Amino acid sequence: MCIAYLALATDPQWPLFIAANRDEFHARPTRAAAPWPQQPTIYGGLDLQAGGTWFAVNQNGRFALLTNHRNLLLPQPALPLSRGLLCKEFVEQTIAPAEYLHQIVQQAERYAGFNLIVGQWHPDQQQFDCFYYSNQRQQPPVALAPGHYVLSNDFLNTPWPKSQRLGQHLRAFLQTSTSTATDEVYQILRDSVVAPQHLLPQTGLSLEREQLLSSPFIISPDYGTRSSSVWAVPQSGHSVLHECSYNSQGIETERHSWPITLAAY
Repeated sequence: MCIAYLALATDPQWPLFIAANRDEFHARPTRAAAPWPQQPTIYGGLDLQAGGTWFAVNQNGRFALLTNHRNLLLPQPALPLSRGLLCKEFVEQTIAPAEYLHQIVQQAERYAGFNLIVGQWHPDQQQFDCFYYSNQRQQPPVALAPGHYVLSNDFLNTPWPKSQRLGQHLRAFLQTSTSTATDEVYQILRDSVVAPQHLLPQTGLSLEREQLLSSPFIISPDYGTRSSSVWAVPQSGHSVLHECSYNSQGIETERHSWPITLAAY
């Protein structure tokens, strides 16, 4: 997943709202979001090459999402572990989010750059306990206070043009809409406007590649937005996880919705 928007406890009726795009090589084998075959209480897509996931939700109230941290100017580990396993292992376990991330800190150098958000639903308080960590920052995991967050391929809330565009549009949508209409959210996520050259980050890619990756929704023959995910959690915990998949032309190919009623473990 390469860009994600989170509204955490910003509306008393919706403790959590997540809308995100996953960008990946089109040739990489992927399983669309669904209950996992061996663990049907967990919902999410699966990377069929390395076995991990970029976004997953467990009925016990746990969720995790991941983006790669892109800075090719920094040294990279020789044989990195799959970053998608960070999400997968969190939703499979019952360890507290903060404790899980502190364990990851101890082995952070074994992974290429990543951003990871993990959370746990507390039905008695009707709220999520959420934390953020990046192995590219010399800082411990951070507890997320109520607010709006955008995570792309730099640090949390870094004002990249694509992050600012997506954050502004989704925040305006949530402030004016009376419901979390999925079609409207998908339309916002399909924003393919690229940033002007003078606003592009410098991450070690060519100027042409930086510009290609500067829109919230990416279309190219080899690499682009493979899917969009929307997860809205009301106070009741009776949530729905939506996912829409795309081909290399950016055309929708399939759509799924999974009701997920959250309960504490």
